[in-house]
Amino acid sequence: MDWDKLRVFHAVAEAGSFTHAGETLNLSQSAVSRQIGHLEENLKVPLFHRHARGLILTEQGEILYNTARDVFAKLATTEALLSEGKDSPKGPLRLTTTVALGSNWVSPRIGAFLELYPEITLSLILNDSELDLSMRQADVAIRLTPPRQPDLIQRHLKTIKFHLYASAGYLVRHGVPKTTAELRDHRLVIYGETAHPPFPNVNWLMDTVAAGPRHRPQNVVRVNNFFAIFRAVQTGVGIAALPDYMANTDLDLVRVVPDMEGPQVPAYFVYPEELRHSKRITVLRDFLIQEVAKSQF
Repeated sequence: MDWDKLRVFHAVAEAGSFTHAGETLNLSQSAVSRQIGHLEENLKVPLFHRHARGLILTEQGEILYNTARDVFAKLATTEALLSEGKDSPKGPLRLTTTVALGSNWVSPRIGAFLELYPEITLSLILNDSELDLSMRQADVAIRLTPPRQPDLIQRHLKTIKFHLYASAGYLVRHGVPKTTAELRDHRLVIYGETAHPPFPNVNWLMDTVAAGPRHRPQNVVRVNNFFAIFRAVQTGVGIAALPDYMANTDLDLVRVVPDMEGPQVPAYFVYPEELRHSKRITVLRDFLIQEVAKSQF
């Protein structure tokens, strides 16, 4: 198969249209369409169902796309490894983690890392859903759950502790709860329903408070992002279970019901086996380990 046509096919399958693929490849829509037409003629099979709303892969197209996706992922990895400098780490590095951890802890440390390694081009991708490292959606991740794929290397960074916090202003207006039972009379801010929570038992607070003899708390606000929950607590919306590393950045937040301990969530530094020898990943890992050691993370 012609590599140029295969590259065009991969872009079309990813984009779902000739027009969007052309924008990615800097080709006209007609040029992209011709390349796909030639590839289909050479293979003697249709690769796309064409309809007014876009393109859908045929069964044969799905087979070719799965193979092409693996090939281009391997090529991207090879290109990244070849671009590594002999003496100093350089080149692109994509790090993904959750929105809260990335916004509150990782992002403020990017400047110090790039001062040490100015030839690394770092991209921080914040997403509470896990990106597929094996498909090179990112190079490395900080995750709050152990990786399930067997080809990923993991390094435990730190165990994150959760406690209950509220703003001083909220407590002035509504009083300070002393026990779990008293929390039922307060507004609770909990993690909203989602198919992919950032870690198991994410709503342990609600489960604990509702476990008593009285009915479940009715005054509840649901937010499906911990950074947004943090901001809600800062502005006096209510009481929430927050990671200590996040709450400790705001001196106006007050820990309540101090005997109530949340889950201890491990944070892992994760990357593909094939990038084991990447200098960029090695220096990022060592930098983060040092930052964890000297911070309240």
